[in-house]
Amino acid sequence: MHERDLRLARRMAAGDEGAFDEIFDTSFSALYRFALARLRQDPDAAEDVVQTTLMKASAKIATYRGEASLLTWLCTFCRHEIAAYFERTGRERPSLPLAEEVPEIRAALESLSAAAGNDPAAALRRREIARLVHVTLDHLPERYADVLEWKYIEGIAVQEIAARLGSTTKAAESLLTRAREAFRDGFATLNAT
Repeated sequence: MHERDLRLARRMAAGDEGAFDEIFDTSFSALYRFALARLRQDPDAAEDVVQTTLMKASAKIATYRGEASLLTWLCTFCRHEIAAYFERTGRERPSLPLAEEVPEIRAALESLSAAAGNDPAAALRRREIARLVHVTLDHLPERYADVLEWKYIEGIAVQEIAARLGSTTKAAESLLTRAREAFRDGFATLNAT
C-alpha cells in the first residue's frame, strides 16, 4: 500500500490545490519522459499527452486506491492517452519490444554481465538494474508478477502457465502480454527517474 500517495490523492480529491501542484510537480517530468519515448520523441505531442493525462487523472483521483504507486497509476492513464493520440492523428503506433529482445541491448547486457567481474562500476550498474527489476515486479499486480516470473525466471511454457491459472492458453498469452506491457512501462518510469 502506498500510504503517502493515497493521502496525497485524498487531499486532491477533497479540493486541495496544493495537492494538485505537488502531484503535478513530482509527476510531470517522469510522465513526459514516459510519453516522449512512446511518441517518437515528439516533444509537443508528449507535452499535450501528459497535460491531458494529468487533467483526466485529476477528475478520477478519487478512484485511486493506493495499490500501486501514484506514478504507476498515472502511467496507466498516460498509456491510454498515447493510444488516443495515435488514433486521433492516424499515425502508426511504434512497437516497443522488451529491452532484452533488441539484439543490440541483449549484446550490451551480456557484455555488461561479462565485464562486471572486473569492473566495479559495471557491477554497480548491474545491481541497480536488478534492483529496478525487483522493484518493478513488486509493484505489479500479483498475477502479472507471477506469470512473468513463471515464464522468464522459471522458464515455464505458456501451456503450463495456463494450467496453473486454470485458463486457456490464449488467455494466458493475453495475460502475459498485459504483464509485459505493465512491466515495461513500470521499469521505464523507474529507470527514467
